[in-house]
Amino acid sequence: MKKTVLFTSAAVIAAAATFTTVNSQQNEMSFFITSVGSGDGANLGGLAGADAHCQQLAEAAGSRGKTWHAYLSAHASGNTPAVDARDRIGFGPWYNANGVEVASTINNLHSPGNNLNKQTALTENGATVNGRGDDPNQHDILTGSTLDGREVEDGSNHTCSNWTSNGSGTANVGHFDRTGGGQNPTSWNAAHGSRGCSQSDLVATGGNGYFYCFAID
Repeated sequence: MKKTVLFTSAAVIAAAATFTTVNSQQNEMSFFITSVGSGDGANLGGLAGADAHCQQLAEAAGSRGKTWHAYLSAHASGNTPAVDARDRIGFGPWYNANGVEVASTINNLHSPGNNLNKQTALTENGATVNGRGDDPNQHDILTGSTLDGREVEDGSNHTCSNWTSNGSGTANVGHFDRTGGGQNPTSWNAAHGSRGCSQSDLVATGGNGYFYCFAID
């Protein structure tokens, strides 16, 4: 009888441990705002350089076995077609460094019902980012995107030459804290255009060259 009880208890404990492990894996970090930018304004080394930056930061924070992409759109150039940010980041759900879900699906992410705000849009280290009202304000996040996460198709460049310029030009930015000025002040991904592409221009309009990173798997 005692052996049966002990066996049952061991089985329950093992099942609980398995559930905890699976649950922990399911809620692993799969979204963050970069804690540092390139340091060279909106020159991120193109999409490949931005992805590599996401990967490096994530792995330095302890993430393993995930592929990370930057949430950035790019214009068509030569034989290279345009890229929509929403098509680069997988399908969700996505969790921040504290295991809090920020969006369940790609459609939820691009809807008013997502859970992105100052309290949840954390860095890879789980730190909050300075928002509007903080000194300095760094709430402008590079995206180059429209409200629904696509390339801006108006004939102008909204990506600082596809993330290779640190001088003239502009990039669409979002407000991770969902407040501020611009055409869409409460948008996390398409609030307004930056003043320019240099580090000083990004800082002057309330940013620091940060961007969003998502795990695609």
